[in-house]
Amino acid sequence: MKLIIQIPCLNEAESLPKTLAALPQHIEGIDIIEVLIIDDGSTDNTSEVARANGAHHVLRLTKRKGLAKVFHTGVDACLKRGADIIVNTDPDGQYKGEDIPRLVKPILEGKADIVIGNRDIDNIKHFTFVKKRLQRIGTWVVRQLSGTTVTDATTGFRAYSREAALRLNIISEYTYTLETLIQAEDKNLAVANIIVTPNAVDRPSRLFKSIPEYIKRSIVTIVRVYSMFNPFRLFTTMGAAFCCIGILIGCRFLFYFLMGQGGGKVQSLILAAAFLIIGFQVLIIGLISDLISSNRRLLEDGLLRIKKIELWMREKNN
Repeated sequence: MKLIIQIPCLNEAESLPKTLAALPQHIEGIDIIEVLIIDDGSTDNTSEVARANGAHHVLRLTKRKGLAKVFHTGVDACLKRGADIIVNTDPDGQYKGEDIPRLVKPILEGKADIVIGNRDIDNIKHFTFVKKRLQRIGTWVVRQLSGTTVTDATTGFRAYSREAALRLNIISEYTYTLETLIQAEDKNLAVANIIVTPNAVDRPSRLFKSIPEYIKRSIVTIVRVYSMFNPFRLFTTMGAAFCCIGILIGCRFLFYFLMGQGGGKVQSLILAAAFLIIGFQVLIIGLISDLISSNRRLLEDGLLRIKKIELWMREKNN
């Protein structure tokens, strides 16, 4: 059983030595532990520091591509290097290396495909009140859409089985954390949770410049991903809502018409017709989107087979 711990990095030469030193060297049930550093076009000597401090693999990107792309690149590299379990953690030392054995345990026991290291948000002292509330609201929304029991949707401390890593396809260019949870429900992957106590990190986030920007990008990501993997539910709900409003307004007109007062309520009839037309159009879009989604599933099944054949041939040649 081989575990690869992947760490996406951007200008982490200062914090990386301490983070690498805290990673576990031995875990019960794991035969090989390796570390993969993905350097997202750092302008400092992150790659050199990683090699000097024991990283087994260093993958340097020539241009900054963003967290989602870096994560996907790292997962692909881990699979090609024979990983049975992949752990993703941050380079700033926020997550404790001593929690990794607990993180991979549900996968080793065959109880989960993905394990989320949930932070105890309410007790993190360096999080502001606003950030804590936004985390709670965002996590609640993701929990409703994904059908999981995750309590920290944005945590980057996660473990993936080989099967989960092969099935997940990242389309977002911003962050993978929200997308992978929504995909997990669509692909019937079992998600487990553990609670971790992170270390304090004083530096500002490098993922987003401000809270409004983070909210905007997160909403766009959630809507885009959910509409891709659950289009029928999304568009039929929206279409039904428009139709219901149209019917209610139409009933109002019909009431006044039967009472002999319909002459002054023509606007209600026009508004009802507009809502009904929009509702039916959205329903049709939902049906078309569901057909497209079915085709996407077939393509992903084919891609999964190609990935497995590629890895099998690579392992055979080695």
